[in-house]
Amino acid sequence: MGPDQIPCDDPEKFRVSGVGIVAAMRVEARCITSRRLPFNQRIRLGENASIWLCGMGEEAARGAAEGLRAGGATALMSFGFAGALHADLHPGDLILPESIRFGRSFEVDLSWRDRLRQHLPGYLRIGGGVLAASRTVVTSTAAKGELAHTEEACAVDMESGAVAEVAARADLPFLAIRAISDPAGFSPPPALLDAVRQDGSADLSRLLPLLLRRSLTVATLLRLAKDSRAACSTLSTVVRYAGAEMGISRNRPGSAQGYAVDQGRQA
Repeated sequence: MGPDQIPCDDPEKFRVSGVGIVAAMRVEARCITSRRLPFNQRIRLGENASIWLCGMGEEAARGAAEGLRAGGATALMSFGFAGALHADLHPGDLILPESIRFGRSFEVDLSWRDRLRQHLPGYLRIGGGVLAASRTVVTSTAAKGELAHTEEACAVDMESGAVAEVAARADLPFLAIRAISDPAGFSPPPALLDAVRQDGSADLSRLLPLLLRRSLTVATLLRLAKDSRAACSTLSTVVRYAGAEMGISRNRPGSAQGYAVDQGRQA
């Protein structure tokens, strides 16, 4: 599914600058930097990119995108996990959509998308098509099937639509990079939502009672963790190979992520 890798004569030459990256969950942001980011603030990643850890959902993502734009971003990116709507998509598959369906259709910057894709290794499973934006967490196979049918989409998330909308209104280039974290036939159970903080981290004080009441099983948690690791591995690979297209430099090659930039500061 992935293209042949095209060698880059100068992998450190930036193809874009002023990139504002929106990440909803802390686990997603860690694929870019090992630094523990403050919540809901614009943080510089070197000279060519900033990241905003915003929390899950449309309103949080819109606020982050607006904050990045106000801080000087000249391009916006939605980065993180997505749920599969097609049975042939598996955890760890990469989605580089051509458009986002969020009430209307928002196209990504196709030239930016294609440049980034050319730097990725051939072993990644890469798909395109339509990414649906949902205002709520999709927690059932039936709901996923309905989205796939009504939106003609291959995957779904909760943030890309709002970021795309902000980019369109400001006439800024937009790109979405999403890795599948749950297949079409499996979704996070509704009970789990009560035990998850806004940044996606688990609240153990709420999680343990769910396990004791058997509202949630250990097997389910283990599967979610495994699928999330597959998605994280893919996102980290994107940053490692195509960081220049995200405005991220190879600052510390020996770090866990390869492109982890810890010199960022609050702007």
